[in-house]
Amino acid sequence: MLMLFAEAVAAPVEKHWWDAGALGYMFDGGIFMWPILLLAIIGTGVVIERFRTLRLIAIDAQDLRTQVLDLLYQDKIEEAVELCARSHGPVPAILAVGIHRYKLLRKLNYDPAKIEEQVVKAMEDYSPHITAALEKNLPILSTVASVAPMLGSLGTVVGMVLMFQGIVAMEAGENIIKKAAAGIQVKLIVTVWGLMVGIPAYMFFNYFTSVVSQHILEAEETASQLVEALVLQFAPAAPSAPTAPAPAPMSPPPRPQPGPVASVIPSAPRGPKGGPS
Repeated sequence: MLMLFAEAVAAPVEKHWWDAGALGYMFDGGIFMWPILLLAIIGTGVVIERFRTLRLIAIDAQDLRTQVLDLLYQDKIEEAVELCARSHGPVPAILAVGIHRYKLLRKLNYDPAKIEEQVVKAMEDYSPHITAALEKNLPILSTVASVAPMLGSLGTVVGMVLMFQGIVAMEAGENIIKKAAAGIQVKLIVTVWGLMVGIPAYMFFNYFTSVVSQHILEAEETASQLVEALVLQFAPAAPSAPTAPAPAPMSPPPRPQPGPVASVIPSAPRGPKGGPS
């Protein structure tokens, strides 16, 4: 058996330029190497695009919130909107939406409760657009991370099938080790390449997901602070209800005054002529 392995290893094989390096592995791995290569190219493009985009929107959200709220305290709404328009990212976007709705409702003389309701609704309606922009192309990266190892496993199965087919179809005198090694080679190369593509794609997907979650939390915090600032500080004050006059102090009831004392002495009866009888 050891002699057979030695013969298989020592057999001279003519090499061409396309059989060397990574290109040689591509041809040796078989047809499943090319879909894995395509997935590697797509995944690399998504990683570069996401790095570039998330780097552009990486701003100091706390500093921007402070500047915008200071402008609103000074009633400089237009300047606040322009500051948000000059910045990039989910925080200035959600601020611009809320301030624009507040400015519109204040011109229409809405009451504070209606302003709060409409500003919150405007920012909630815009939130899915922010999430979609932050998660752009991440499903593609997730697909690459899942499909590449599957293709490697498929190559493994196909390699085993080829190996056993070669062994069954062997003629007398052929080297069984060489036939088995050909199928095992296909199996191992495709598996390794599938894992080499899938593992980095999975790591980058988790990293980008955590960055997106952080941006979404900052946008939600910004929305909460904006609602509090606009409604409690800048919304028109509600008219106060008229206060009832204070009740007059109660005076003690008047003391009863004694009436005329009735005479208890009966008068004498008079006669027919007015004299006493």
